[in-house]
Amino acid sequence: MPRTEPYWNTNVARHPDVLRAVPAGCRAALDVGCGDGLLARKLSARAERVTGIDSSPEMIARARELTDDDAVSFVEGDFLTTGLAAGYDFLCSVTAIHHMDFHAALTRMRDLLRPGGTLVVVGLAREASPADWAAWVAAAPIVRITKLVRRAGGPPGLPVAEPPLSYAQVRTAAARLLPGVRYRRHLLRRYSLVWRKPVSGVRSAA
Repeated sequence: MPRTEPYWNTNVARHPDVLRAVPAGCRAALDVGCGDGLLARKLSARAERVTGIDSSPEMIARARELTDDDAVSFVEGDFLTTGLAAGYDFLCSVTAIHHMDFHAALTRMRDLLRPGGTLVVVGLAREASPADWAAWVAAAPIVRITKLVRRAGGPPGLPVAEPPLSYAQVRTAAARLLPGVRYRRHLLRRYSLVWRKPVSGVRSAA
């Protein structure tokens, strides 16, 4: 059985939503920016085969150390250039896409999905408008209290980066690349994109 580490943070807070989006009968799932593999191990209860990919050698080494499920495998490499076979039923990425070129990463995620497959992206964006900053100020005390109460933590050595795109830029780009995508902004300084690839294919700007 997968071993699940007993830690919580604002990324782990979104895991239940990600898991609920996994389609029934999922054969193959891909977790982009898998870190120590926590979400990939959770996905193994809902998918026949799970692959996690991350560019950090330290994170992949930790993921392999913690995982004793033959249905879960890990790939060390750059998601944008590493060879991956298309045809995933489910693809997710939690707080990793801001480490990559957003447009290129979202396009590749889209292309790796099989028709009818589901994509879930949870990401960080930067505050750029008065409304963004008002939302940040309103949420900050709640975020601090929640982290304190839940004793927020995570795996050491996790790479960090500032998000280059604003919330508005993320929403605009996602709508162009993923027609019909569902965008939501969440309280704990996260947004989510949920999209089902049309069975007939997708036509959008590259």
